[in-house]
Amino acid sequence: MNQEYGHEDAVDGDADEAEATRRDAGEAESSRASRGWWDRNADEYQSDHGSFLGDDRFVWGPEGLDEAEAGLLGPAASLKGLDVLEIGAGAAQCSRWLAAQGARPVALDLSHRQLQHALRIGGEVPLVEADAGVLPFRDGSFDLACSAYGAVPFVADPVRVFREVRRVLRPGGRWVFSVTHPVRWAFPDEPGPEGLSVAASYFDRTPYVEQDEQGRAVYVEHHRTIGDRVRDVVAGGFRLVDLVEPEWPAWNSQEWGGWSPLRGNLIPGTAIFVCERDGMLRPDGTDSSARTGPVAPLGRDR
Repeated sequence: MNQEYGHEDAVDGDADEAEATRRDAGEAESSRASRGWWDRNADEYQSDHGSFLGDDRFVWGPEGLDEAEAGLLGPAASLKGLDVLEIGAGAAQCSRWLAAQGARPVALDLSHRQLQHALRIGGEVPLVEADAGVLPFRDGSFDLACSAYGAVPFVADPVRVFREVRRVLRPGGRWVFSVTHPVRWAFPDEPGPEGLSVAASYFDRTPYVEQDEQGRAVYVEHHRTIGDRVRDVVAGGFRLVDLVEPEWPAWNSQEWGGWSPLRGNLIPGTAIFVCERDGMLRPDGTDSSARTGPVAPLGRDR
């Protein structure tokens, strides 16, 4: 999984010289920036955080909430034989855990370099390089979909992504995704005491952008309030089943960007949305219980 736990200090030369600002950023610019940033920074990311993520562990966020314990996709024993799509998979750690439970995962990521790390670690999980807003699978191809900090915080139009996820899910399929808790937008991204004072409006949806000298975005993050996220889930054709806000556990002493035991014990850092798909969503946005189309990914022999 990509596990894009917020934006840490950049490690490449272009981003070191980037200017941080707040401005609009559309779908194409956001996608291009995310692909470039993760291609440049995947090596250091996996080096710094690979031991925490493990090779075959399913972790929902910096708090360390493990799917083996949380069961947000369902009991581990119920995953056997299910087709699962992981979005923003990075080095496919979550997908390997799913495969170990007997599921049939597909790991999708925008970043070529992240998927190269998935190949380096190994395993039999199919890897797909694609944008979450244009999923290269036929309707009804999967039983479950998941994303641990992948894609959703970095896209300009999350409803488009949710509708794509809904399209490739079978009726009753579950879609579970984690993002930075929206309340964090109002605080500085610092792990110490300076990160505990409100510095910006929670209601300011203007994207955070880092741009180069030519004004081209090299990193983009989009903010949605809790209410926005709920409305996006519904507009995408899902029913919200649960909203999980993991507490910081006593065993976790690590700092990860703006996440730390100090902040984690006082304010939430991660929000996990557990959603279910009912019926079909027609092109006009209306719902139907009918299911159409084949159920295999395009161009894949599974």
